[in-house]
Amino acid sequence: MARFRATLSVRSVAGQVFVLQLVIVLLLVVAAGVESVLQSRADTTDEARNRSIAVAQTYASSPGIVPALRSPDPTALLQPSAEEARIKSGVDFVVVLSTDGIRYTHPLPDRIGKKFVGTYEPALQGQVVTETVNGTIGRLVQAVVPVTDSDGTVVGAVSAGIRISKVSASADRQLPILLGAAAAALLLATGGSFLISRRLRRQTRGLGPTEMTRMYEHHDAVLHTIREGVLIVGAGDRLLLANDEARRLLDLPVQAEGRPVADLGLDRPVAEVLAPGREVTDEVVTAGDRLLAVNVRPTDRDGGPPGYVATFRDTTELRVLTGKAEQARRRLQLLYDASGRIGTTLDVRRTCEELAEALVPALADYAAVDLLDEVLRGDDPGPEPVTTMRRTALTGITTEPMLLHTGEPVPIVPGTPRAQSLAERRSVVEPDLAYAIDLWAADHPEAAAKAREQGLHSLIAVPLSVGGAVLGIATFWRSARPDSFDQEDLSLAEELVARAAVCIENARRYTREHAMAVTLQHSLLPGGLPEQTALDVAFRYLPAQAGVGGDCLVVGDVVGHGLHAAATMGRLRTAVHNFSALDLPPDELLGHLDDLVNRIDQDRSTVEGEVPITGATCLYAIYDPVSRMCTMARAGHLLPALVHPDGTVEFPELPAGPPLGLVGLPFETAEIPVPEGSRLVLYTDGLVESRRRDIDEGLEMLRSALARSDRSPQQTCADVLAALLPATPTDDIALLVARTLAVPAERVVSWDVPSDPAAVAGIRAAVTRQLEQWGLDEQTFTAELILSELITNSIRYAAGPIRVRLLLDRALICEVSDGSSTSPHLRYAADTDEGGRGLFLVAQLAERWGTRYTATGKVIWAELNAGSAAVRPLP
Repeated sequence: MARFRATLSVRSVAGQVFVLQLVIVLLLVVAAGVESVLQSRADTTDEARNRSIAVAQTYASSPGIVPALRSPDPTALLQPSAEEARIKSGVDFVVVLSTDGIRYTHPLPDRIGKKFVGTYEPALQGQVVTETVNGTIGRLVQAVVPVTDSDGTVVGAVSAGIRISKVSASADRQLPILLGAAAAALLLATGGSFLISRRLRRQTRGLGPTEMTRMYEHHDAVLHTIREGVLIVGAGDRLLLANDEARRLLDLPVQAEGRPVADLGLDRPVAEVLAPGREVTDEVVTAGDRLLAVNVRPTDRDGGPPGYVATFRDTTELRVLTGKAEQARRRLQLLYDASGRIGTTLDVRRTCEELAEALVPALADYAAVDLLDEVLRGDDPGPEPVTTMRRTALTGITTEPMLLHTGEPVPIVPGTPRAQSLAERRSVVEPDLAYAIDLWAADHPEAAAKAREQGLHSLIAVPLSVGGAVLGIATFWRSARPDSFDQEDLSLAEELVARAAVCIENARRYTREHAMAVTLQHSLLPGGLPEQTALDVAFRYLPAQAGVGGDCLVVGDVVGHGLHAAATMGRLRTAVHNFSALDLPPDELLGHLDDLVNRIDQDRSTVEGEVPITGATCLYAIYDPVSRMCTMARAGHLLPALVHPDGTVEFPELPAGPPLGLVGLPFETAEIPVPEGSRLVLYTDGLVESRRRDIDEGLEMLRSALARSDRSPQQTCADVLAALLPATPTDDIALLVARTLAVPAERVVSWDVPSDPAAVAGIRAAVTRQLEQWGLDEQTFTAELILSELITNSIRYAAGPIRVRLLLDRALICEVSDGSSTSPHLRYAADTDEGGRGLFLVAQLAERWGTRYTATGKVIWAELNAGSAAVRPLP
């Protein structure tokens, strides 16, 4: 109901239309009712008149009425038949009159014999008389007709009458039907008005007359003020509407509306696009001296009226601006694309090639970039005048450019645009190269001749300078294009060359730093591996192309790249070397290394710009060729790979310690058995991880590359790098492959020593016999002296058990172990001291000596030169 009221609201056009329709319907219904009533009344009177005349004439023509009128008592003869006729006909009375107007019959007997009330005289003249009178019984219509004999003589008259109310009763019975039909018509009209009003309300969006008027005024104002011509063409291809702009653009006649489009005198191109049935979009046609963009759309889609709408936009000036805008757009696009292509690497030569390739053929037909030799080496350019440069990049529209090739020296010929550009340190555009080619021909006549043949005619020279220093010059030529370079071309070239100069300067600085870092790092790497019989070792080190990193062969990884990382790697490598000389177990060595990293970072925190080295990783392993056990600990480093003699590859689980310098937690060691002939593989993450593969995939590739049993460490390194080395490594790669060997049992002998000084002599004798068996007679005295001193110290100052072991490897190693963790210290004894000279003698007689701590105590060892016995087979 609310929706109905909203639809028929008189505040909207739809509501007002509905009210108007409702009023019209009501008026029509009332008019129909009034007309029906009036017509009913008229019909009632006519019906009463006709019935009265019919009854009167019928009775006047009935047989026997003439003789009855001429009889002595007409009443007696006529009264019964008159009453019968009245009753049967339904009239109110049938009265027979004499020629004198005296009643012979009447429904009321007392009225018989009296004068007739009404007009009867015309009936005596042979006429029929009808009249409406108000009688005693009400308003009635009576008719009087003559009664004639055979010769036409009027012998009397008959009058019949009927009340109008009696006739209208039948008409009143039709009135409810009439009113019902009127009500149904009103209801249908109301429903129809509601539906029409609701649709009109949707179409007008509920706008009132004021809003509709305002909207029409606005639309009309917009239509006639916009700078776009509009034509609306209806059925029959006749023009319905044309706005002011369309009249101006098409030069339409004054009375154009209503005329066929063909009669408007339009230019032929315009008339063709306005042909019936065509639909065009932004089609440019000529109209006089104008260029018009035309759009035509039909209006009969989705049940719309037939015809079409055409719009016209003057693009004469816009075409010129569009050409300039398109040219500017292409330049901006070229600038955007070239900016993304220049400086993608830190390689000087590649950056020069990118600059040349970015502008050919988009801007120039040939492009060359020439640099100073100092820049190519990574050095700073000197202040001396430039006379020669090195062609670093060259590209052109032909495969055989007529210019000097890449790598050749290019002289700067005085007087040429290039020489002027370098001398004045500004860009030069030369529209005519004839004179410059003549000057160039003095040094390179063949190239100058080719330049003339190819038609080089215009040049742009832009110096490559950064911070006032000239790095080189970029030169662009045109030959195939007839137009010369202009100032806009020069501005574009200057912007791209300026960007390229910064990239070249960055690449130059990187080249210098990279060379320094590589030199530093290679100086820190070991020159070779020590000779030993316990391990057969091979290693590879590959610095990243993105920068020198801090990977070292012990095996570890320092965060970052460059000189700082290389120097840090050297410091940590030296520390590891020194700590390992103390015979520390892996967990203790990593602990000392962790403390060192923390101290270094604390010292650096006070220096502005210093980068911390926290996050370095390390894996440290000690292999015992006698027990064939490997003790390892790691600080955030990847697990090692162990390749068994049968080719099976495993990654043994080691306790995962944190990277160096992070939390200061203790490290843990793990001991794993390593069969003789196994290969222990240590590596850095640069080998197994890259931008194109994750570390899990890299480890599986490493497992597959190692799964062979018949390769040497050198061949293993080569195969692993061939399988896993990225095309452009972004991180340093360090790889160490060690094939384990074992000390033969016949080269190892040991004795248990009682805690009794008298037992020393027996041990000396046993050692002498063993050394004689090994052919080491020359080392017998030295070995006895060293072992006597070490055993005596253990008996005197340490706790048991005491054990002596001799190992013959590349040297003769004498070991004395005890249950004490106290390490003896070397000192200089005074002349009056009785003791303190034992370790001094050991240090003087042995090649090397040291202390190694174990879980049950310590081992003091001394290494003696074994001479030729270390390598010859035992007897």
